[in-house]
Amino acid sequence: MISPQDQKLLMLLRQNARTSVSDLARSLGLSRSTVQNRIARLESSGVIKGYSLEVGRAYSENQVEAHVSIKVRQKLTARTNSALEQIHHVAQLFSVSGEYDLIAIVQAQSLEELSTVLDEIGNLEGVERTNSAVVLETKFRR
Repeated sequence: MISPQDQKLLMLLRQNARTSVSDLARSLGLSRSTVQNRIARLESSGVIKGYSLEVGRAYSENQVEAHVSIKVRQKLTARTNSALEQIHHVAQLFSVSGEYDLIAIVQAQSLEELSTVLDEIGNLEGVERTNSAVVLETKFRR
């Protein structure tokens, strides 16, 4: 069970995972050791899986992102998933219901690079067809 204080702590860490324990403690009105213990408990229980990097606007504005719907031959799903995981331009991969089996979030430095990655995905063994939507603008991200 996650307490309301743990929820607040998780929200603060989502906003900035590098916030010092002292600053987190001040924001939560808790002692530094209490916050350290909560973080350790959340990590050991698997609630906090890890910490990641969020790139800044200067970098992300120069990137191109596409959401790629992928139809997979069912007997080759595991192999296709593994192959997609090896393509470093695939930032996320979702299994979905509907006409397509997967949605890949693909990030590249240019339209040319994106085109090359889309070709690579389309040529993977097990991929029957793809449908891509290039992101024009991100309205918000949580």
